[in-house]
Amino acid sequence: MESGTAEKSGEATGASNGAARAAEPDAAIEVHNPATGGLIATVPVDSPEKVAETVARVRANQAEWEAIGIEGRYRWLSKLRDWLLDNTDRVIDTMQAETGKVRADASGEPVYLADLINFYGSKAAQFIGEEAVRPHTPLLAAKKLRVQYRPHPVVGIISPWNFPLILALGDAIPAMQAGAAVVVKPSEFTPLGLAEVVKAWKEEIGGPDVFDCVQGIGETGGALVDEVDFVQFTGSDRTGRKVMARAAETLTPVSLELGGKDPMIVLADADLDRAANAAAWGGMMNSGQICMSVERIYVEEPAYDSFVAKLTAAVAELRQGADGKGFGKEVGAMTSPNQTAIVEDHVSDALASGGKALTGGKRVPGPGDYFEPTVLVDVDHSMKVMRDETFGPVVGVMKVRDAEEALQLANDSRYGLSGSVFGEKERAERVARRVECGAVNVNDVLVNYAAMDVPMGGWKQSGIGYRHGEPGIKKYCRTESVVITRFGGKREATWFPYTKTRRGMIDRIAQAFNARDLKRRLGLRG
Repeated sequence: MESGTAEKSGEATGASNGAARAAEPDAAIEVHNPATGGLIATVPVDSPEKVAETVARVRANQAEWEAIGIEGRYRWLSKLRDWLLDNTDRVIDTMQAETGKVRADASGEPVYLADLINFYGSKAAQFIGEEAVRPHTPLLAAKKLRVQYRPHPVVGIISPWNFPLILALGDAIPAMQAGAAVVVKPSEFTPLGLAEVVKAWKEEIGGPDVFDCVQGIGETGGALVDEVDFVQFTGSDRTGRKVMARAAETLTPVSLELGGKDPMIVLADADLDRAANAAAWGGMMNSGQICMSVERIYVEEPAYDSFVAKLTAAVAELRQGADGKGFGKEVGAMTSPNQTAIVEDHVSDALASGGKALTGGKRVPGPGDYFEPTVLVDVDHSMKVMRDETFGPVVGVMKVRDAEEALQLANDSRYGLSGSVFGEKERAERVARRVECGAVNVNDVLVNYAAMDVPMGGWKQSGIGYRHGEPGIKKYCRTESVVITRFGGKREATWFPYTKTRRGMIDRIAQAFNARDLKRRLGLRG
C-alpha cells in the first residue's frame, strides 16, 4: 500500500524531503497537518546510537517473548487489540491530523488491525506450529523428523505515510505473533500515531519490552537496517533497492513492498454502474494514495462512452476538503507536498501530450495541500500517468478493441501488485487469471487487502515477499529441522570404523530400497 514513484516512507537510507523536516543531529522533525498546513508537533530525531540501543534492549527481551509461546503472545496482542478498539476515536483523531485523511478513510485502520490480531492469533499454530514429517525412505524409519519455526530475533520495519498504522502495526503484529521483537521507523511525515500506540503498549497495556519505534529520516532508517535481523520495508522501488543493498552488507533478509500501477479492465458485458462506482472509489479513496489504487483503466470499445460518462459523473460529485468527525467529505488532502508535485507533473504531461481532463486536473489553492479528483481520457502509454505510479486522485481511461488488447496493455508495466476485471463473472474470471500481478479482483476493487486469508504481494518491481495468509507470518521465521533418533546402540552402522563387510551390507540395502522405489514410481512389477 505504498508508492513506487514517490517516497511515502521518506528516504530510508538517504536524505528526506518535504514538509516533515529535520536539520542537524539533535534537531526535531516538524509534523504539519496537510489539510491546513499548520504545524502540529515536533519530534526529536533518534541518532544511530539511539537506534542501536533500542534494538539491543528489545533483543535482550526477545527470548523470553518467544518462550511464552503462540498463545501467550496472542494474549498480549489481544490487549493491544482491545486498546485500539477502546481508543478508536483517539487514534483516528491523531491520524487525521498528521495525514489529512477524511474521517471515513482513517476509521478503517483500527478495525483492520483488530481483525489482523485475531486472524494471526487464531491461525499462528496452524501456520508456524511444529510440523511432523514422514521420512521418505525406510532407511530413516528409526528417525523422528520435525520442523520448527523460530523467529528472526529482531524485525525492523520501515513504514510509509499513506497508512501510518496499517503499514506499521500491520507488519509488526505477525512478526510479534511469530515471536520476534520489533522496532519500527515510521515515516517522518506521520510519526505521531505509531508513537502513541507504542507508548500505550508500554504504559497503558504494560506489554513486554519487545516493541518500540525510532524516529528520523534516512540516517535513522539506515541504522535500523544495520542493527536488525530482518527488514520489512514499504516504500518506493528506488529506495527499496537501497534498503536491499544495505541489508546485503550484513546478509540480512528483506521483504519489500514497492507499490504498483494497478490496472482495471472493463469488459463490454460488465455492469457499468458497478464498474464506474468501483473505479471512482478505487481511484480516489485516500486521495488515491494507495499502492493498489485504480490508476489506469482499459474499457472495451462498446462500453467505453457509457462507462466514461458514468465515471466522470461519479468523480465530479465527490466532496473534497478538510474533514472533521462528521464524515462530510470523500476526498482529503495529499499527505506529502512532494507527492502532490508528482501528481501535478503527471497530469500536466498528459495534457501537454494530447490527454483531456473530463473533471479535475488541477492543484487546489491553499490552505492545505489538495489535488482535484481527476479523470483523464485520450491517454496512452507514452504518458507518465499511464506508465509511472501517480499515487494521487487521478485515473486515466483508454479505449481498447477487446479483452486481448486490454490484457496486453494491463501487463505492459514494470509493476505487478494488484488489478481488477469487471464483466460477466465467468468471462471476467478468465481474463483476471491472465493479469500479471500478485492479487486480482473480479468485479471488485481493493477488497483483496481485507482478504487476509490469502497472501498479498507483488510481482515484477512491486516487491519481494508477501503480507497476509501463511506467508505473511512465516516470512518472519527461520526453519529449523530437528532429526531425533528413536533408538540405537553404541554406534550407527555408517560410523567409524569402516569395514568392507559392513559397507557392502549398507550399499546392498540402500540399492534394494531405491530400486524397489524406482520400480514403484515406474509402475513396474516384480
